[in-house]
Amino acid sequence: MPLVDGGSAALYTKQENELFIMNCDIDGDMENQVEMEEKTRLINQVLELQHTLEDLSARVDAVKEENLKLKSENQVLGQYIENLMSASSVFQTTDTKSKRK
Repeated sequence: MPLVDGGSAALYTKQENELFIMNCDIDGDMENQVEMEEKTRLINQVLELQHTLEDLSARVDAVKEENLKLKSENQVLGQYIENLMSASSVFQTTDTKSKRK
């Protein structure tokens, strides 16, 4: 067998070597395509999660605002009820001794 590249034995014909190289290129392209598809899938998943996080964050802010509003309304209603109770004779303390005599 003839020696090629510093003593390596040539095991394949030139045509076989070219087919081997083309197959390696195709396999490499397929691997690259699989990697690119996986990267694209992961990027899309990350973007979807970012949008979900943004939506949840906005919802939390809206709930906080609603909570503050309801707390304020409850304070106003509580004060109103206290004022009604203090103005009503039904809720006034009475002297039981004077009624018994």
